[in-house]
Amino acid sequence: MIQRCAWCLKDELYTRYHDEEWGLPLHDDQLLFEFLILETMQAGLSWHTVLKKRENFREAYRDFRPEHVACFGESDVTRLLSNPGIIRNQAKIKASITNAQAFLTVKNEFGSFDEYIWGFVDGRPVINAFRNLSELPARTDLSDRISKDLKKRGFAFVGSTVVYAHMQATGMVNDHLVTCFRYHEVRQ
Repeated sequence: MIQRCAWCLKDELYTRYHDEEWGLPLHDDQLLFEFLILETMQAGLSWHTVLKKRENFREAYRDFRPEHVACFGESDVTRLLSNPGIIRNQAKIKASITNAQAFLTVKNEFGSFDEYIWGFVDGRPVINAFRNLSELPARTDLSDRISKDLKKRGFAFVGSTVVYAHMQATGMVNDHLVTCFRYHEVRQ
């Protein structure tokens, strides 16, 4: 029987996300932006809630193209606030636009957001060796440092917990439990 991290056993959507995406080192700017926006939207909510709305977010946010989202205006904010398929929090929606603008500024400065964000880990994932879900941190000194730098660069809703979740999702840190079949797969 395949062993997985216990958090993903809620339903098939969660299991598929765990098996195919979570923790896999990601170096695609558009997908990094997608996860940044989704993690921002997740603040205070469950990741499962966000996953269930992910396709609706893709449509509402024009496939998470930062150059499009950066140009969203008040009419787009109104459109998004009236969309029942996404999380309709005005502060988070406005932060997503601000973050798209900051994302493009970082991309321009570093050549890619990937170069910037992965630079915090010298381009290599941090490999943890946790045996129980209770060992997984909500934040670390590294996520504190990244959060502080993102805020300095104009990003919003990027507290240390949001940043650490982003690091986990995009494979900057391998937090699969050592007993999980994905632990060794994502290390390679």
